[in-house]
Amino acid sequence: MQVIGLCRFSYPAIGGFQVDFDDFQKKLDYLYAPERMEERFATFETLMLPPLKAQTDPLFTLVVVVGESLPGHYRDRLEAALDDVPQAIVQEHPPAQHRPIMKQVINSVRFDDGLPCLQFRMDDDDAVSVDFVERLRSVAQDIAPLAKREKLVAIDFNRGFIVKAGAHGVDAIETTAPFQTAGLALMVQPGMRQTIMNFAHHKLGERMTCVTLTDTPPMLLRGHNAFNDSRQGPSARPHKLAPMDKAGETMLQERFNISADTIRGAFSAL
Repeated sequence: MQVIGLCRFSYPAIGGFQVDFDDFQKKLDYLYAPERMEERFATFETLMLPPLKAQTDPLFTLVVVVGESLPGHYRDRLEAALDDVPQAIVQEHPPAQHRPIMKQVINSVRFDDGLPCLQFRMDDDDAVSVDFVERLRSVAQDIAPLAKREKLVAIDFNRGFIVKAGAHGVDAIETTAPFQTAGLALMVQPGMRQTIMNFAHHKLGERMTCVTLTDTPPMLLRGHNAFNDSRQGPSARPHKLAPMDKAGETMLQERFNISADTIRGAFSAL
């Protein structure tokens, strides 16, 4: 089964932001502000990419979506960061309505092979465990009869951590909240053009059959920082994060191929 991952890297969609701007240039100025971009690259390079590089099942496609307005030096840095990620494809698009363009992006790389497609999405400060693709395929095989009847089935690995990276290392709190973006996937049967981006991730349980797997090792890291769109609105929930100890940092290395020392170095340079 084909596995497709999607990451929007500061893509200036029309809509799709919980806190938006009344002037599009203001949105671009915010997205591409040097302080914000430096932090986004730091999380992208030290949190998101390391576990994808170390997947125990390397057969997946990662589509990274950027805007055609992304400044050239940031595009060059992005390409360099993905140079040793052979699964990565960078797609550049003009501003467009958020969900339709993301649906188009996913379907543009989908194989017409008569098999179900497994799709996941993540932000540039999220991470999945090093065995995420392998476990996702295994669960998909287990539920194949159910998925065939239902056409769309969500697969939700909900065990992991909410994390915030910084110069001191990583602050974190454990989570088993359902339908977080990282660790959540959609199994789509052949012929279906709907994608994981057709749906608000936190409402998948209202739209389709879902299989939630909690009895697992940590499977996801959900990024938490000042530039998260989800942290900007008045409904944002506070999380009491605490610094990870040595055992936590060892878990990050073993489950996510993430080095706390590398994070410290990257964020100390900001």
